[in-house]
Amino acid sequence: MEGSAALKDGRRQKRELESVVVRFAGDSGDGMQLTGGRFTVETALAGNDLATFPDFPAEIRAPIGTTFGVSAFQINFGGRTIMTSGDQVDVLVAMNPAALKVNLADVAAAGLLIVDTGAFGDKNLRKAGYESNPLKDGGLGDRRVIEVDMSQRTLEALKESGLNKKDSLRCKNMWALGLVYWLFDRDRSSTTKWLGDKFAKRPELAQGAIAALNAGHAFGETAELSGELNAYSVPAAHLAPGLYRNVTGTQAMAWGLIAGTALAEIRMVFCSYPITPASGLLHVLAAQKDRGIVTFQAEDEIAAACSAIGASYAGALGVTSSSGPGVALKTEALGLAIATELPLVLINTQRAGPSTGLPTKTEQSDLFQAVFGRNADSELVVIAARSPSDCFECAIEAVRLATKYMTPVIVLSDGYIANASEPWALPDVESYPKFPVKFRREPEGFHPFVRDPETLARAWAVPGTPGLEHRIGGLERDADSGNISYDPSNHQRMTDLRAAKISGVAKDIPEQDFEDTPREGGVLVVGWGSTYGPINRAVNNLRDSGMPVSHIHLRHIWPLPRNLGDLLRRYDRILVPEMNRGQLVTLLRSEYLVPAESLSKVNGKPFLIAELEAAIRARLET
Repeated sequence: MEGSAALKDGRRQKRELESVVVRFAGDSGDGMQLTGGRFTVETALAGNDLATFPDFPAEIRAPIGTTFGVSAFQINFGGRTIMTSGDQVDVLVAMNPAALKVNLADVAAAGLLIVDTGAFGDKNLRKAGYESNPLKDGGLGDRRVIEVDMSQRTLEALKESGLNKKDSLRCKNMWALGLVYWLFDRDRSSTTKWLGDKFAKRPELAQGAIAALNAGHAFGETAELSGELNAYSVPAAHLAPGLYRNVTGTQAMAWGLIAGTALAEIRMVFCSYPITPASGLLHVLAAQKDRGIVTFQAEDEIAAACSAIGASYAGALGVTSSSGPGVALKTEALGLAIATELPLVLINTQRAGPSTGLPTKTEQSDLFQAVFGRNADSELVVIAARSPSDCFECAIEAVRLATKYMTPVIVLSDGYIANASEPWALPDVESYPKFPVKFRREPEGFHPFVRDPETLARAWAVPGTPGLEHRIGGLERDADSGNISYDPSNHQRMTDLRAAKISGVAKDIPEQDFEDTPREGGVLVVGWGSTYGPINRAVNNLRDSGMPVSHIHLRHIWPLPRNLGDLLRRYDRILVPEMNRGQLVTLLRSEYLVPAESLSKVNGKPFLIAELEAAIRARLET
């Protein structure tokens, strides 16, 4: 916590903080995601800037009380611009021993622990792997600890509610939320209304949850803990005027696809197969039938990709989504879309791998797969989102490029971006330039691979248009007729044309720029995707100290921006932080022969600001 002056407010004292990181952690059945989500809403309503990081267990239902089943929700909020979900945790709410064990290492040395002692029995301690009770053996260091039997206090608060013991204990997370609301001076009214709406069909459960919420808040107000537990005040952030809402990467991606197809004046057909962490996109779009969105849950990944290609052949924009293992299954279909030169958008929400890997943890290890991962010379467009709200812009850009250049476009997101949230100033979509699709209508001189001389995109003819009957497929086609061709010189020509079309996209994307005024010499940090927040904060911290550090962040991964090589060659030290083993580094070295160095992290967690600062400092010193 970054503290400043103390304020008096009646019986209690408030300490003003610039920013703070809170994490709720418990068993996957303890409602930690719901609890964190509600705290996020109240924090946004209080005017703070924020970033969140939900952390899910991979198991569908791990044994209760084990470390495998711990679910957590972290939020970093404050009165300044928030770029990441936070490095160290200032306040950890631990609902059981397993939650404490899994998350304790992330808590600051002087952090605050709020622990449900009712869950710290011998059985739960053994399940979590503790030989002794950490609350009594001195294993918590200098951290401040608030020991509260939340389970018992929840039962006491709800003893007149008419709920049985099981249902009463389901409200324990609301008791904890009430206490944290008091701790950070949060209003409860919108949560009270939300609970009433959510459990409208079970009003007794709604009233029980509200009673638990109020009881937790009352505990903070009345407990004799003034020396250990003060209320805190976090001022509102200075955000630009506008209408804001909290948005996850999944939501922003879905709305960007809807906006993009509206700007292209074309229907969208979304074909997908469930896979963690990409499934949420199908859930969001399936609820958009009133906007003319067609969604199709296929029987497998291959069928989903092929169905999307069929939709594009029929004159809609086919969109599909998956994560790395599913994208591997879609690879042959991607080659078909490249060979037929049909527009297709593929959203890859990356996760840690290989194979099944760590399904609920984040990684950036699919860059090679996106750029190179197909048989033969089969280039396509690859772009990467940097934050939850940036998914909106990237989705629109993907639709634009796919329809203009008649090509598949892969959008790289990841598990962190998809599930994390941040305040988003709602854009004026009416101000966005339209890029309406132009279907071929004129029969004269038509064949399937008649090309636009500027973009090299082939004609898009909707089946059933009189005089434009045609066939396309995976076999090589003659460049001058569209008929099947095994002629060697024609294959050379078609391969070169397809490659030149993708290379030409570089003329249609913005030139690369620095994230701030460049500092000559020193270290250039190059990033892509979700590393944006921690890199940006680390670089700015060092620049404020007078250090020569610059930052470039790539949205367009393939083709790369046309001026990127010139920018990179201005620096002798280039550091590329990635949540992989150095994939962008390899790409930059091969394309530009620059001395790029890799900073690799593959533990399933985002980069910390502190570790990036240390890595940059080390290179500046040498």
